Amino acid sequence: MSQDFLLSARNLTVRFGGVLAVNKVSFDVHRGEVFTLIGPNGAGKTTVFNLISRIYTPTAGSIEYEGRVLTEQPPHRIAALGIARTFQNIELFEHATVLHNLLIGQHVHHKSNVWAEMFFTRSVRRAEVESRENVERVIDLLDLQKHRDSMVAGLPYGVRKVVELARALCTEPRLLLLDEPSSGLNVEETDDMAFWIQDIKNELGITVLMVEHDMTLVSKVSDRVLAMNQGEVLAMGTPREVQTHPGVIEAYLGSVEDVSFLRRETV
Repeated sequence: MSQDFLLSARNLTVRFGGVLAVNKVSFDVHRGEVFTLIGPNGAGKTTVFNLISRIYTPTAGSIEYEGRVLTEQPPHRIAALGIARTFQNIELFEHATVLHNLLIGQHVHHKSNVWAEMFFTRSVRRAEVESRENVERVIDLLDLQKHRDSMVAGLPYGVRKVVELARALCTEPRLLLLDEPSSGLNVEETDDMAFWIQDIKNELGITVLMVEHDMTLVSKVSDRVLAMNQGEVLAMGTPREVQTHPGVIEAYLGSVEDVSFLRRETV
């Protein structure tokens, strides 16, 4: 794998019984970019995410990440390898505070043993202070100061969405998987999410792989876009190149002729 690529997928194929969910999908994710998967419902985007997260194992094909064959790694090793993920349906500990949820994200970096934890040794205390400092930096980055000690269950949906993003960042990933980060957000919250994704890339140097339906958000933050339909690759390129691709237009809106007619009627 080239040094420029953080992750490379080759000929990914997934079958669920007789259903071909993903068919020979290949792509590379460059270090330091925002790479976005788009496509209509059922296109196979989330299945690709689940392959990278090791929730699924491909029927055929492979994924390499930083020189490792990712498909050979057990699921519980993924976070330690520097890959974090958010979910379309928020997965937080609702009866814990925001701070405690974020500290859980730091757990992947704890190296102490049971005896050290029991006696709260100097190394454990030092690690605890370091974890708190890392969490506070993420809280500052995402403007969560006023929610630090709030119970997650009592927070608005948009804030919980940001808390899930924060917890993923607290694992200190090199690759961040965002599964529909704007889902359920209003226009203002989506604008904030775009701002934070850009900061994550530019200030933290984290590579972002995203699944997203909101094309305004995709256009604002993406360096490259891969469009899928029915488990296959339709197009890949800049947001503008992909959005004007005839195959992508047809997958979203119907035939190219129908779309051209609508454009003429609107002019």
